[in-house]
Amino acid sequence: MGLPPFNESGSPFNVVPIHHYPELMKDTCALINSEWPRSETARMRSLEASCDTLPCSLVLTTEGLSRVIAHCKLSPIPSKSKSCFIESVVVDKSCRGQGFGKLIMKFAEDYCRVVLDLKVLYLSTIDQEGFYERIGYEFCAPISMYGPRHCEMPSLQTAKKKYMKKAL
Repeated sequence: MGLPPFNESGSPFNVVPIHHYPELMKDTCALINSEWPRSETARMRSLEASCDTLPCSLVLTTEGLSRVIAHCKLSPIPSKSKSCFIESVVVDKSCRGQGFGKLIMKFAEDYCRVVLDLKVLYLSTIDQEGFYERIGYEFCAPISMYGPRHCEMPSLQTAKKKYMKKAL
């Protein structure tokens, strides 16, 4: 069944792959939609696609799985083996500033390195580059998640998004 809940010794929090805990999907859908509104159907389809390889949605929850605190999704990058793209990183607004973003990112990195045998993680951000720099990410060229491109993609160069990566 993949990883058991990740729990730092004595911590009242767990990080779990959502496909092992489908009862958390509705609350996770609501959390993600609180930050980036989208139809519940589309969001649920994305969560239901989570699996033991990629894509995989990870959820930070309280002990006993009673509350969803944070989420991140790990997606494949077809043109880069041994890599993935981290997206939809969100922490419940009432829990921000308490280290939960750092906790779910640390678990995602461990999961990618140990379980998925990945070597490099990529992400994009519009306004959280300082947070990602503090946890070891560095700026990089824009990356396409949609396979190899043999031409320039100006839309990636001029977007407000900043692309970052971290070697594991």
